[in-house]
Amino acid sequence: MASRSADSATVIEVAGREVTLSNPDKVLFPERAETKLDLVEYYLGVESAVMAAVGGRPVLMQRFPNGATGPSFFQKRVPEHRPEWLETAEVTTPNGTVSRALVAADMAHVIWAVNLACLGFHVWAYHAGDPEHTDELRVDLDPPDGAPFTMVAEAADEVRRLLSDVGSHGWPKTTGNRGIHIYVRLSPEWTALQVRAAAVALARELERRRPDLFTASWWKEGRGRRVFVDFNQNAPHKTIFGAWSVRSRPGAQVSTPLLWEELGAIHPDDLTIATVPDRFARSGDPWAGAAPESLQPLLDMAEADRVAGHGDAPWPPVYPKMPGEPTRVAPSRARRR
Repeated sequence: MASRSADSATVIEVAGREVTLSNPDKVLFPERAETKLDLVEYYLGVESAVMAAVGGRPVLMQRFPNGATGPSFFQKRVPEHRPEWLETAEVTTPNGTVSRALVAADMAHVIWAVNLACLGFHVWAYHAGDPEHTDELRVDLDPPDGAPFTMVAEAADEVRRLLSDVGSHGWPKTTGNRGIHIYVRLSPEWTALQVRAAAVALARELERRRPDLFTASWWKEGRGRRVFVDFNQNAPHKTIFGAWSVRSRPGAQVSTPLLWEELGAIHPDDLTIATVPDRFARSGDPWAGAAPESLQPLLDMAEADRVAGHGDAPWPPVYPKMPGEPTRVAPSRARRR
């Protein structure tokens, strides 16, 4: 519920709180001249699904003061001047920096961030109340430049088959851009290091099954025209663009959860803040049936790789050197040396 105040701000009543929306008519997305208030109304239109996906998790805000096509900056720390009711959590970045981040405790927290021109949210893979246990494995399918969406959709279907073979269920979503994310919901029993090890094993097995389609090569020079399975999105302290979040694109595309059978019949560019609420009202949340699963089948795959002589995969450069990690140098540079 929204009401105009005398200074043209809008007061949003949400989750039992009043959140003031400054400059609600500011255009954030130029393609259809959609405003900050339009973005708020989008999030309110999918509230229950947003809360099911990201509720209770720390989130990293990326702010766009001049709208989706302008410059942006990441804000890990919530501002000092903030509502007293705002929930936060201490998070650690890969380089060891400690910050106090926003927790998506309810929709009032989401709308408060949207007022700061945060279009979407980069989400940690654990709940704020249990930071020691990662409860989502995120399969990030990154297609080569210029690849059609049908290519990454085919790759996603191969992921579905592999997960099914080990008794797991994946939940796909568009990234809001070119790729696809597939989530495996986990019971809160495993560490981020274990989840990353499972993601490395999954990426390698996909490459073995379909070397024409997949690559697990961390180095771009080794990928060719294949879909990269970015296992390092599961490294400790990493965030990934959240389900139902809105991308910084002129058309306000949404990172939208899908049913598996929809992958070949839908294009991510058509899933926007103008279309997704109606879709949600008609069909509900495609991830409503997601239930926690065991990571053990994928950990067994990782152990089989270890026994076969396959060590760790490279880590991103912002991480300290990890035990068992190979040389952090691209193969071409290693050969020159």
